[in-house]
Amino acid sequence: MSPADKPVRVGMLGCGVVGSQVARLLLEDTAELSTRAGVKIELTRIAVRTLKPYPGLDPALFTTDPFSIVNDPEIDLIVEVMGGIEPARELAMLAINNRKSIVTANKALLASHGADLFTAAYAKGEDIYYEASVAGAIPIIRPLRDSLAGDFVTRLMGIVNGTTNYILTKMHEDNREFADALKEAQALGYAEADPTADIEGFDAAAKAAILSGLAFHTRVTVDDVYREGISHITLEDVSIAKSMNHVIKLLAIAELTPADEISVRVHPVMIDKSHPLASVRDAFNAVFIEAESAGPLMFYGRGAGGQPTASAILGDIVAVSRHIALNSIGQRETDYADRNIAPIETTKTKFLIRLEVADKPGVLAAIAKVFADQGVSIQTVDQNGRNDDAELIVVTHRATEGELKATVEALKKMPMVTKISSVIRVEGAIS
Repeated sequence: MSPADKPVRVGMLGCGVVGSQVARLLLEDTAELSTRAGVKIELTRIAVRTLKPYPGLDPALFTTDPFSIVNDPEIDLIVEVMGGIEPARELAMLAINNRKSIVTANKALLASHGADLFTAAYAKGEDIYYEASVAGAIPIIRPLRDSLAGDFVTRLMGIVNGTTNYILTKMHEDNREFADALKEAQALGYAEADPTADIEGFDAAAKAAILSGLAFHTRVTVDDVYREGISHITLEDVSIAKSMNHVIKLLAIAELTPADEISVRVHPVMIDKSHPLASVRDAFNAVFIEAESAGPLMFYGRGAGGQPTASAILGDIVAVSRHIALNSIGQRETDYADRNIAPIETTKTKFLIRLEVADKPGVLAAIAKVFADQGVSIQTVDQNGRNDDAELIVVTHRATEGELKATVEALKKMPMVTKISSVIRVEGAIS
């Protein structure tokens, strides 16, 4: 198919690491991308905060006024790579109202205001594509939205933050302390100077909201996601995981509960080494999906960086340009199921509790009684002597978060319990 006569004119908001890569590739590969889209694609304007030289890009493309781009009637498609919630939300909504489609990589925006943007786009007959918002170059948004549209997803688990996966890999493979592994990640550019968004799970929580909303056709915002980070994980935790043939990963998990509610959470998990996610190393990402008919599926690849993210954005630009040329729109995501978000207290999983107790007769029986009183069944107990104290490593059968929390609070009140060192959720059988 030869490109249509009327070109699709693209305006960009932002030109950082990702945006500059997108702009350069759009200009360098215009002919090939236009052929794939079936219409000529033209990059016409780029909004930036400060005018300065951008290698390989014509200075005439740039403006410091993003509103001039979203209000330009000649521009058909807005590529939003500025990040943050405001003014990105205002600009995106204005662009939609001006009958422009959107391609965005902005996970924070979508995790907070995605439903409102999708509804506005549907009303105007415009597209919002956002493959790059989760897991970089890994195709996961369109498979969930399109390929699995005829199936029913029951569960997904994902390693969706490369920084934390790199840190945990170094702790497991090189016995690096958390702080040392974090410094190395920062030196390599995987972690920001302020790593809070990564190591405390905020970045992963935004991605979990996007994925779970798509998977279960329900409005999910980042505020619905239970979140814990990895800053409390120690080499002792890693050593115990190894001894049990498990590894520790920061996972985004979303699943349907028996009550037809959605449990969505981000936290560290000891996952059995036999699980495909256990082998995902360094800064790579992966999403593991369970669907009723398709069964288990895994999507794996580079989850961040200029080139991988630009690849996903360019794919969206081609797809949306094709729709514009054909005067069509993509898959709608505005009819939401009436599902509640399950309180974290009702979520069921296995737990590992590591605690220090007085090394005296009867202590183990007393500890076991506390678990039993709260309705938590113990699967295994291991004991290590430590001078006058003993370390107990307790693995439970599946219990609710509420039951486990009550158990921990009861243990803290026991004089024989000197310390609760860690509580980590477990996926897969402990051998």
